[in-house]
Amino acid sequence: MSTRDQRSIWRRMPVEQMEDEEERNAGGKLAKSLGLWQLTAIGVGGIIGVGIFSLAGLVAHGDADNPGVGPAVLVAFLIAGLASAAAAVSYAEFAGMIPRAGSAYTYGYVALGEVIGWFIGWDLLLEYIAIVAVVAIGISGYLEALLDGLGLTLPTSITASAEEGGVVNIPAVLICLLVTFILSRGTKTFGRFELVAVAIKILLILAIIGLGVFYVDAGNYDPFMPAGFGPVLTGAATVFFAVFGYDAMSTAAEEAEDGKQHMPKAIVISLVIAMLLYVAATLVLTGMQDYREIDPTAGFASAFESVGLSVIASIISVFAVLSILTVMLTFLLGVTRVWFSMSRDGLLPRWFAQVDRSGTPQRVTWIAGIGSAVLAGVFPIRAVADLTNIGILSAFIVVCVAVILFRYTRPDTPRSFRLPFMPFVPAFGVLASLFLIWQLPWETWARFGVWLLIGFVIYFAYGRKHSLLDPDSPNHRRPVER
Repeated sequence: MSTRDQRSIWRRMPVEQMEDEEERNAGGKLAKSLGLWQLTAIGVGGIIGVGIFSLAGLVAHGDADNPGVGPAVLVAFLIAGLASAAAAVSYAEFAGMIPRAGSAYTYGYVALGEVIGWFIGWDLLLEYIAIVAVVAIGISGYLEALLDGLGLTLPTSITASAEEGGVVNIPAVLICLLVTFILSRGTKTFGRFELVAVAIKILLILAIIGLGVFYVDAGNYDPFMPAGFGPVLTGAATVFFAVFGYDAMSTAAEEAEDGKQHMPKAIVISLVIAMLLYVAATLVLTGMQDYREIDPTAGFASAFESVGLSVIASIISVFAVLSILTVMLTFLLGVTRVWFSMSRDGLLPRWFAQVDRSGTPQRVTWIAGIGSAVLAGVFPIRAVADLTNIGILSAFIVVCVAVILFRYTRPDTPRSFRLPFMPFVPAFGVLASLFLIWQLPWETWARFGVWLLIGFVIYFAYGRKHSLLDPDSPNHRRPVER
């Protein structure tokens, strides 16, 4: 690579140099402690949670800005899942080649150039923090339902955002800080907790489906699509939030015991398990209760209340809190690993790339956790969910484009998994993601644009000059020659 190329914003990080940087990072290395089933649990933990327990009810019932789609929420999940699957196999191919912290940021940096890597990394910092906030708001809704069932009603001033008539959502703030504490205890501890919690979550959902099917009234499925197909597409853009936890799991690739073999398998297995459970759960939810009466913040709790099973509703609320915690843990892990990776590469201050004795980046963990607590405390759930979705869909577009280009520019790079029907599958992923982005409201586009503008200012003022690839940078490393 010439000196001129090294100063270009399109310079690419060689795969070999990324592997070398893992060993040379002055801040320390991430601990390798995750096996196949722990990785799969992280993926399932990130996918299944608020989608079933909160967003399914929200999209089915509707809100002030969007009509309810009724039983067609099932179709919304299938559309979102199909789009997600195309991106999932693209992630799987990259994860089998580059088992390194950073996920889409790393893949964009390697295949498309530094400025694209920065764009997607900066995007993911906001989106993952926003996801943690969305989930915390969802948990807060179930806590309220649980306490209401016990005859205790918390004042709206401490359980809702200003836009919803409150001041600060205190339970959501405290939940964010609790999850941050758990993750700060180390990846090994987190992995064990996630495995147990996800097992409990799957058993809970199977129990809900198994019991709820006896209370399904076929009349509740008519009309199946009460508002037409347009709102279903908008709903798909919203519930897309619920079908992409595997991308956050891929940020932990560097902490896998055998990332090249285990990461692709874990990505595919986790998405298949999640979609099967989503299909069954949405059929039961909209079959048990008329979609117009579903509580948009605690769907299954209200469904069981409607058939006289208030005790079951309370049990669901308790276990929903535990199961949704795994989503928060997965995405908080994701943001800290992307942040760590960008800092190690010099695009952000390397102060953030410090790890403690257990191999955990404590600084970014607590900063991200506090940031998510602020978002959860002051914003309503749908606004944060839409902001999350536009960012993740943008990441999917980058990864799908990158996997096509990298297949042709670096065909000899060893791949433990090769996605089928290249380039049609990733091309479909690009088109589907663009279509879902188009369904999101203009306010979401505006907020996202402001965040990206701030990011590009930081990149040109700091990141470009301090990148490991810049020959004038104090952090410069000579690229590895093939």
